[in-house]
Formats: sequence, structure tokens, C-alpha cells
Amino acid sequence: MRLTREQTLLYAVTDRRWTGRQTLLQQIEAALRGGITMLQLREKDLAPEEFLAEALEVRALCSRYGVPLLINDDVEVALRSGADGVHVGQSDMEAGDVRRIMGDDKIVGVTAKTVEQALAAQAAGADYLGSGAVFGSATKTDTKKLELSDFSRICSAVEIPVVAIGGVCRENISQLFGLGASGAAVVSGIFASEDIEAECKALRELAKKL
Repeated sequence: MRLTREQTLLYAVTDRRWTGRQTLLQQIEAALRGGITMLQLREKDLAPEEFLAEALEVRALCSRYGVPLLINDDVEVALRSGADGVHVGQSDMEAGDVRRIMGDDKIVGVTAKTVEQALAAQAAGADYLGSGAVFGSATKTDTKKLELSDFSRICSAVEIPVVAIGGVCRENISQLFGLGASGAAVVSGIFASEDIEAECKALRELAKKL
């Protein structure tokens, strides 16, 4: 599978800190019912075999809904689980090496916070960029805010889709209109919601205006 621009429209990124009332799998299915177009499974604290077991369950669920699954950072788990791709940050494996390992039929996403990083990732074979944090971050306390003007410059500099990430929610997504984003990657704006399915439906309608 290679990425289409439409698949980046509403990109859900998991965070298990809001589980409890529901399991992560239940939250993911609610998001899928609500119309997310891509999912990134992000686990910073699970052991590799636990991460793999979870990824296999999530892959089966995403397959039922026809939604691509990407794994955060872990290329081996992405390959072993049969996920559709992987997303890597600037401090992870270099994008060109990820592309060579994953092959041409898998999706490779790369975090880019500057035009220079964006152009390098595109040249290395990235399918899309995640850029932010456009509104700060509820999940990463050490993340520096990316000004919307700089985000727009990144979008203009590359030909591949650019997804806005970092504090994106229903209340502020309209600030991204007209900046060149292909979609929004949402973490707490989805998974901290009381009604994940309804929130995703509302976010998807707004994201169509990007």
C-alpha cells in the first residue's frame, strides 16, 4: 500500500493514558467508526513482544475498516505485524534507511519541524510529513511549538502531504484552514473525548475544509 492524500485527512495517534473506561482497542474501534482515515499506534513503554501482540490485534481491526495502520518508531514491529507503514521522528532511524528496510510498498512518515528537514525527508523517500507542534502538545511536555507561518512554509516547500500535529482539536482546527495541510493528526482531541466516535465525525467534517 502507498499513501493517498485523502488517507491523511483525519489521522488518529493513540495514547493509552485515557484508557480505563474503555480499553485502547475499544477506543480505536470507536475512532474507526467515527471515520478516521489513518491510525498510528504509539507505545513508548511496552516491551517489544507486547507491542507486537497489540499491533497484530490493531492491524486486524484496521483491516476490517479499510484504514491504514502505521507503527510509531519501531520498524521491526511494523514489519512483523504486517502494518501498512511506520512513522519516525528526527531522533529515530534515518528516513532513507527506513525506506530501504520497509520497501517501496509500505508507507513511511517522518516528523519535520523545519523546511530543511521536510526537504530531506521527501528526498529520502517519505510518503508524508508530520509537522508541529502547531498548538503545543498535551502528550509531549518537551515539544516546541511550531508557528503556523512556519508550518505553512513547510507545506509549500514539498510535494508530499503534510499533516499538522500537536494539540489539534475541534476548537482550533479551523486555524489550519488555508495553510496547505493535507490533514490533521489528533491525539488527545480524539482519545480524551467522552464520545470518541462523535468527536471523530465532527473532526472529519472540519478536516475536509483543510
